Amino acid sequence: MTNRKVFSAIGDFFTVFGSAVAASRAVEAGRRPRAHDLRNLGMDPTAFEKIGRF
Repeated sequence: MTNRKVFSAIGDFFTVFGSAVAASRAVEAGRRPRAHDLRNLGMDPTAFEKIGRF
């Protein structure tokens, strides 16, 4: 595995982790998470809106 792939994987991890933190904080505060954060987590933002309670 090259250095570029290693650093890319580490960067992807931090991106997903940051999105998870941002989405969880938004839900805890009663707000809708940003669509970008939901997409980073593999969730469909329109499907999340249909949940009806945040």
